Amino acid sequence: MKIAAAVLTMTFLAAPLGAAGAGTLDTVKSRGELVCGTSPGVPGFSMPDSQGRWSGLDVDLCRAVAAAIFNDPSKVRYIPLNPKDRFSTLQSGEIDVLSRQTTWTLSRDTSGMHFSPVTYYDGQALMVRKSLNIKAAKELSGASVCIQGGTTTELNIADFFRKNNIKYEPVNFGSGDEAIKAFEAGRCDVFTTDASALFAYRLKSANPDEFVVLPEMISKEPLGPVVRTGDPAWANVVRWAHFDMVNAEELGIAQANVDEQAKSSNPEVRRFLGVEGKLGEGLGLTPDWTYRIVKHVGNYGESYDRNVGPNSRLAIPRGLNNLWTNGGLQYAPPVR
Repeated sequence: MKIAAAVLTMTFLAAPLGAAGAGTLDTVKSRGELVCGTSPGVPGFSMPDSQGRWSGLDVDLCRAVAAAIFNDPSKVRYIPLNPKDRFSTLQSGEIDVLSRQTTWTLSRDTSGMHFSPVTYYDGQALMVRKSLNIKAAKELSGASVCIQGGTTTELNIADFFRKNNIKYEPVNFGSGDEAIKAFEAGRCDVFTTDASALFAYRLKSANPDEFVVLPEMISKEPLGPVVRTGDPAWANVVRWAHFDMVNAEELGIAQANVDEQAKSSNPEVRRFLGVEGKLGEGLGLTPDWTYRIVKHVGNYGESYDRNVGPNSRLAIPRGLNNLWTNGGLQYAPPVR
C-alpha cells in the first residue's frame, strides 16, 4: 500500500509541485465541500456501504475537517484512489487531502508533500494459513509471498528475508485485492502488507478463520493524512483536526457529553471548546471549531473504537495508538 521511492521520485518530477498554492481553505469554503482521497475499500479505514456512505478511521479525519469548516461532516466528496495514482492526484489539485493509509517516509516528505500528523501507528506483518502451523516469520524458508508490486511493502519483505538469510519467492500483483485473491486461491503461502490492512483483508475473505496474522512487525508504518506543500495554513487545519480529537479524548470530552462540557468552569475545557478565547482565528476557523469536531465525529478514542477497535469487526487492540497517558504514542500539542 506504499509506493517505492524510485517510482515516487519519477512521479514528482512530472508533477506540478506546489499546485495547491496559498488558499486551499478558501477554495474549500467557496466550493462548499472538502475533496478527500481515500482507498477504494479497506474495512475500518475507508469503506463505502451499499448506499455509498463512507466510514472508517481515515474517513473520520476528513469528516472532522469538514465539521470544523462547515459544521457539517457530510460535506465531503470521496475519491477512491489506488496506490499508483494517489500522489499524482494530490499534486494535481484534484483532491484537497489524501487520507488513505499512507506511510510517512523521508523520500515522500521531501517530494512536494506535507505529512503530519500520525493518525495510526502501524507496521508491516505477514498472514498465513492456520493449517501450515507457522508460529513465526522466520519459519517461512522457501515460502512464496503474495505482494503488491512497486511498493515499499515489496522492499520491506525483501529486506526482512535478506537480513535473516531466508530464501523466498516473491509473487507480485498490481493491487492488494489481486494479491489477497491469489493468496486465498493458494497461489502463495504468505500475504504481506500493513498489519491493519491484513486484519481488514482477512475480514473480506470467504473464510477468515482459515488465516492467522503472525505476531512480528517487520517495519515501521506511521500512517496519516497528506497535503501538498506550499500551503502551511491548510496543513495546520488538517493537522489540528486530528490533534483536536486526541486532546478531546485526553480531556474526557466526547460526543455524548460535549454540550455539558461546554458549560464547564474548567478554563482548559472552556478554552478548548472555544467558549473562551479566539484560538480558531489562527486557523481561519470559527471559535467553536473544536466543539464541532467532537459533536459530529467524536474524540480519537471513539473513532478508533467504532472503526478498528473493540466496537468493530476488526477488534484491533489500541497498542501504540493509545494515548500517551495510557502508554501509547498518541500525543497532541495543547490548545492554548
